[in-house]
Amino acid sequence: MAIMGYLRDRMGKIVAGVIGLSLFAFIATEAIKSGGSFFKGDNNIVGSVGDEKIPLDEFNAGVEQNTTQFKQQSGQGRITPQITSYIQENTWNQFVSKAIFKKEVDKLGLAVEGDETQSMLTGSNPSPRVVQAFTDPQTGKFDPSSVANAINGIKGLRDDDPQKIRWKQFVIDLIDAKKAEKYMSLVTNGLYVNSLEAKDNYEAKNKLANFKYALLEYASVPDSKVNLTDADYSSYYDEHKSEFKNQQELRSINYVSFNAAPSAADSAVIKQQLNKLLPEFISTKDDSLFVQINSETKAPLLYQHKGELDPKIDSIMFKQSPGFIYGPYLSNGSYKLAKLVDERMSPDSVKARHILISPTEAGSMEKALARADSLKKLIESGKGSFASLAPIFSIDKASGAKGGELGTFGRNAMVPAFENAAFNGKKGDLKIVTSQFGVHLLEIEDQKGSSKVVKVATVDKALSASSNTQSAAYSKAQAFLISLTKDNFDAEAKKAGLSVQKAEDIQGTAASLPGLIDARDLVRWVFKSDKNDISDQVFTVGDQYVVARVTAIKPKGILPLDLVKEKIKPAVLMAVKGKMLTEKFKAASAGATSIEQIAQRAGTKVVPVQNIVFANPVIPGSSAEYKAIGTVFGLPLNKISKPIEGQQGVYVLVVNNFITPAPLTNALREKEQVANALLQRAEGQLFEALKDKDNVKDNRAKLL
Repeated sequence: MAIMGYLRDRMGKIVAGVIGLSLFAFIATEAIKSGGSFFKGDNNIVGSVGDEKIPLDEFNAGVEQNTTQFKQQSGQGRITPQITSYIQENTWNQFVSKAIFKKEVDKLGLAVEGDETQSMLTGSNPSPRVVQAFTDPQTGKFDPSSVANAINGIKGLRDDDPQKIRWKQFVIDLIDAKKAEKYMSLVTNGLYVNSLEAKDNYEAKNKLANFKYALLEYASVPDSKVNLTDADYSSYYDEHKSEFKNQQELRSINYVSFNAAPSAADSAVIKQQLNKLLPEFISTKDDSLFVQINSETKAPLLYQHKGELDPKIDSIMFKQSPGFIYGPYLSNGSYKLAKLVDERMSPDSVKARHILISPTEAGSMEKALARADSLKKLIESGKGSFASLAPIFSIDKASGAKGGELGTFGRNAMVPAFENAAFNGKKGDLKIVTSQFGVHLLEIEDQKGSSKVVKVATVDKALSASSNTQSAAYSKAQAFLISLTKDNFDAEAKKAGLSVQKAEDIQGTAASLPGLIDARDLVRWVFKSDKNDISDQVFTVGDQYVVARVTAIKPKGILPLDLVKEKIKPAVLMAVKGKMLTEKFKAASAGATSIEQIAQRAGTKVVPVQNIVFANPVIPGSSAEYKAIGTVFGLPLNKISKPIEGQQGVYVLVVNNFITPAPLTNALREKEQVANALLQRAEGQLFEALKDKDNVKDNRAKLL
């Protein structure tokens, strides 16, 4: 019951705040696209940053911790392969960023002293992370005293207590983030924007150009009229080589899959199993026990509002009477039977307070119940107040410090026993309730709203393929695998009437592939194999059996021409067309005295354009044309440009006039705008530079 255990609640929020962010928030927008060559022969090192290695066991511990925190924050019990991959990537980012900035911070001797740490926690301007962690979820307000209460509660715990360990790590992370903030300040404080840069930026946004252009579109030359040569490819590749830098190793495969999804016969078997349970489900007097015994999902029976049930039954159940059973029906991969157990009008929210008593501290459950009863009688007799007794007797020190106050909460915010007592009672009731947290003395202070809620018992059986269905699909996959050599994959697939699928540019940490969910085992094999290798086994990927062949390996670094040749073909085609159209314009320009003459000879027309600014280089009716607009702002008036190869085709331009803006009167504001843009770029660029300098290596593809 998160709201009851203050430290449990706050610790969950503290550590959950780390999920989705790297350790240093200012580099979040430049999350590491981790790549790197792989180590040879060291199966215990998941990666390295310079000389500092990242041990596999420490990395896995980080992933496990972040996974636990994600579950606490999201309320999800089951983590999908995609979420696992996301958590692993975030954990990697944390390890790498921490190592990189620790090295730089230590080199400069930056430190965060004790008073500074205390100020971040309990000062007048606490760290944003502290504010986030200790903001009341009910009110949305930050209570500084709650931080002090948490610190006092932590002091009384043993050094090996998990909560104390998490708190220490939270403080360490605060200090590390503060050091990184200081380091970044040292760098960014050195950035400077002068008056000339401010003026250029102002004019780029406000100086207007009026011009005319003639355009020969690339589309005017049919692809069939262009014969690309090796020299064309080489020329384009050499001019754009920097664009082909691979940040991490990528691989591609061809694969065929054999469907092992449940058949119609399999569905009929599952439905029959549920139908056999139907008579007993109708007659049972203990629906909760029936669900626990017969359902694959052991969910507690809770009262729920309209809109909170499975969409397949939500509207149905709110129109029926208790005892009604619906199903079997298929939902989220399972066949289900749903029984309406109860319906009632219920408060929408409850304001309550409690005193939580530990049976362990009291000596036994009986003694804890007796203590709760004694406190109840004291309050009822007027000899003691709830507010004065809670700080003394409640083991929930957070709420105890506030007189036991839990605030206002809705349905499903508490454990079932506590919730039932709070929502089924009436304002002013004092109740003794037992839960897995201990014995609660509960006072219902207020109840607001009223709406219909229902309690539904659901029995489910997952729809899965039978052994016969699986065996038939696996046998086909195995037979296909046996027939393969490195050279006959496509031919054998065609002979068997199988569709060959492609998965290109796979990252080493990928958890899924196009059309294949939970394909981690397959990806791991891909990154241990050589080009043209056939999978050494039939891989089970969800309800598919997969056989694959590695078709390409793109190493980290500048990719060679042969690996990008097919990808750059459209660009090479456009470049060759550009040369052809440029020659056409040059021929049309010979002896011409106006852009109109050039356009007429080239078989095109002149288009006037008004009020274009350098900062927004878009030609109306077209797209962004950086080269063309850049040429315009560099041309003398009335001078015809040379042919310019743009995005849509080849341009010839002539400027009619420029409209100069009023002189810049507020250079300071303009400097600030340029500086802010520079700052945003600088943080990410600095991190990338440090990452390259520190030689980050990533071995996750083969180990995870």
